[in-house]
Amino acid sequence: MNPLQKLKEKILNNPKIATLILFLSVMGPGLITATVDNDPGGILTYSLAGANFGYELLWTFIPMVLALIMAQEMGVRMGIISGKGLASLIREKVGVKVTLIIMIALLIANTGNTLAEFSGIVVSSSIFGLPKLIVVPLSAIFIWLLVIKGNYKIVEKVFICASLVYLTYIVAGLLAHPNWAQVAAGFTQPKIELNTAYISMVVGLVGTTIAPWMQFYLQSSVVEKGTSKDELKYSRIESIIGPAFTCFVGLFILLSCAATIHTTGTQIVDVQDVSTALLPVAGEYASLLFAIGFLNASLFSAVILPLSTAYYICESLGLETGISKSFKEAPVFHGLYAGMILLAAIIILLPGIPLMDILFFSQVANGVLLPVILVLMLLIVNDKKIMGEYVNSKKYNILATLAVIIITLLVVIMLVTSFI
Repeated sequence: MNPLQKLKEKILNNPKIATLILFLSVMGPGLITATVDNDPGGILTYSLAGANFGYELLWTFIPMVLALIMAQEMGVRMGIISGKGLASLIREKVGVKVTLIIMIALLIANTGNTLAEFSGIVVSSSIFGLPKLIVVPLSAIFIWLLVIKGNYKIVEKVFICASLVYLTYIVAGLLAHPNWAQVAAGFTQPKIELNTAYISMVVGLVGTTIAPWMQFYLQSSVVEKGTSKDELKYSRIESIIGPAFTCFVGLFILLSCAATIHTTGTQIVDVQDVSTALLPVAGEYASLLFAIGFLNASLFSAVILPLSTAYYICESLGLETGISKSFKEAPVFHGLYAGMILLAAIIILLPGIPLMDILFFSQVANGVLLPVILVLMLLIVNDKKIMGEYVNSKKYNILATLAVIIITLLVVIMLVTSFI
């Protein structure tokens, strides 16, 4: 055995390195799902929170990350133990008719959400001075080819690389030079205000953390990846790392705006305003990094949203699903994915389209569906016929139920204030 082979064998026989390799082989679904949560809408929400309230809303990140961790851990556990996607389990639990009603509502919501992601691509193209008539079709083709020509392993690697691009927001936040004493106070000494603007922003921040589509995509991707029961503990670790990374990125988006835009009092409406406002205060690099991060988020989420839709619609109908399957093997799955991309690309290019109305009603649909999905998840994860010994513990159920109640109350507040 030559020295190189000996070294390789020595490394692989090291328990710590072997554990790390095993964890890296399992990593993917949790990190990707959580990261895509920072979509264009989420980035704008964090930006507005920092621009309008400075460091006051930092305390919200604590309940946000805890709620996201619990939701992801249950989704991962259900996928690995049952070997089925969430839509399939819901169909078994409540029947085909109820499942179809839920899936139709989710389809409508996700169509609006996909359109929101394409609107992010349009905003990104305007930041870089590129014509949307060229950028949108090229983006749609790229998004379609990525899935139709790739397999799960290739697509997952692309997604993980896209997740790492979110690090640009951390760098942009550091370049903004936030006041770390005020940052600490924002976590430890929260200033809670009982006015409409403050409450609406809190609801918006927490509401952007967990979306219905996330639970379906996460569980389906865990199943397609083929993660085994023996690897469950590593997936559970990822269900902590993914949400932690996501909220950390969101935190620095808020910090970059709190340290610059809130200080100068600049008014912002969209992400282009944020990138422009960062330029004179935080410098050219911070502004450019923020814009690059937004373009990446728009493209990344424009892939995941149609994918999650294709997964849960096909699962609910008992049809073949999977990125690794060809069009002949899973025609409805690939047809739905391509159809949603084409529809969103066409609509976003139409002149005079009531985009705000579409986005508003998609968010309302998300809000109405989220508590329903979370309750169904709790019922399924506590079903011993499905989960066996892997059901929730009593303490876990208390925390999860409390989280669902709080999220439901916030959703109700969000819906009421939105309609008002």
